Amino acid sequence: MQLRTTILKFTKTTSLVVALFATSLSYGQVIIEDSPAEEVAMVKADTVTSFKRYKAEGVSAVVGEFVILDSDIDKSYIEFQAQGISIEGITRCQLLGKLMEDKLYAHHAKIDSILVADAEVNQQIDQQLAYMVSELGSEEKVAKYYRKDNIADLRKELFQVNKTLKLASEMQRKIVGEVEVTPEEVRSFFYDIPEEDRPVFSAELEVAQIVIEPEITKEAEEDVISRLNQMRIDVVENGSSFATKAVLYSKDGSAKKGGVIAGIKRNSPYAKEFKDQAFSLLEGEVSEPFETEFGYHILQVDKIRGQEVDVRHIILFPAVSQATLDAAKTRIDSIRTNILDERYTFAEAAIAFSTETETRNNGGQLVNPVTFDTRFDLTKMDPTLSAQVYNLKQGETSPVYTDRDYTGKTKFKLLTVTNRHDEHKADYVSDYEKIKELAIKQKQIRAIEKWQSKKINDTYISVNEDYTDCTFSSNWLKK
Repeated sequence: MQLRTTILKFTKTTSLVVALFATSLSYGQVIIEDSPAEEVAMVKADTVTSFKRYKAEGVSAVVGEFVILDSDIDKSYIEFQAQGISIEGITRCQLLGKLMEDKLYAHHAKIDSILVADAEVNQQIDQQLAYMVSELGSEEKVAKYYRKDNIADLRKELFQVNKTLKLASEMQRKIVGEVEVTPEEVRSFFYDIPEEDRPVFSAELEVAQIVIEPEITKEAEEDVISRLNQMRIDVVENGSSFATKAVLYSKDGSAKKGGVIAGIKRNSPYAKEFKDQAFSLLEGEVSEPFETEFGYHILQVDKIRGQEVDVRHIILFPAVSQATLDAAKTRIDSIRTNILDERYTFAEAAIAFSTETETRNNGGQLVNPVTFDTRFDLTKMDPTLSAQVYNLKQGETSPVYTDRDYTGKTKFKLLTVTNRHDEHKADYVSDYEKIKELAIKQKQIRAIEKWQSKKINDTYISVNEDYTDCTFSSNWLKK
């Protein structure tokens, strides 16, 4: 797989809009309006090879049952530029190769009876449209932006796009799902790399923390519950709009959308108490105030769709007085002093005093949410955390830091570096797990290349003559 193709795959995660439209927005049965002349000129400059003719609605290629239009490629360029992604050096040939690859996966996913539930696709579309509306202001503006007569037409097109991408993803997962490596394969992979070419691993840190959160008083809790109860009465008894109250008072990101959270399932990653309320109410009903680890809520069921529920919610947080803030600051200052005086170790203090349950029992040790081990690559670490620990020596205790989470809640913390691993060239023994990951990735790439080579030969593929001079990374021209 060539590097440029890999880069294009990565861009799927950079933006929701790019993920949707830069890959493959339409199919043979969908009519797409001609691109404006200025957009065509924009995407043809420098990055586009000269062709015998330009056809806004020409067919670039057919892969199995899927048709790729020239306008699919044009839209890729336009969406990249709209999102500030450089298209310098990306040719139409490379984009077409990527589009054909996606269609090949999707085509054989259907042949292999890989299923993607329509409900799952519709849930994703709901989330995508909610994001687009939050960015552009209304469904009408979203439809107009994508040159659709109405949101229903856009939803229909999004369904085809998402369904195809999910099929392709499931097919890829199936191809590499059973790829494993033996210890001997890992060893051979490593020692087959010339010593001067072996990978260099970045510096890594292992970090522990002690967190002290200000105490929430009983009076503050009762006050926030009373406010939520009054909002509930206004909605249930006085006919007030739940959505309006969410916009005015709710303290999370859903507020600007009227508190909407769409497509909740029983296995969705929400607090248990939240899901219990969502699935215990009828449409239009409003819950009593309830507490989760994130705050205090009331919830209204907006729509029930089989095993999914759309809700609106309002979340409030108890107020923290200056007195409780001062008490928490004094407490963590005292803990730091006692650690420096060696009255107890950092780990012992974390177990005894930290209010963060996730790390307390492990002596405050942080777990990398990406790798699920305790090492953090300095080049990939959260910038705030990196700045706080970058100059700490191993075993040194940091000053007291004040953090505020997305809710505005204040907490105080101490940090220490429990282990520091400097940048180094790969070592077979100490870096075995990382080397194993590289060996698996190489084997997965080879499995995909082998699968592609076979399936390209077994699949009906037709490439327009305008693209027969392209140099593809796969044998799409079957030469």
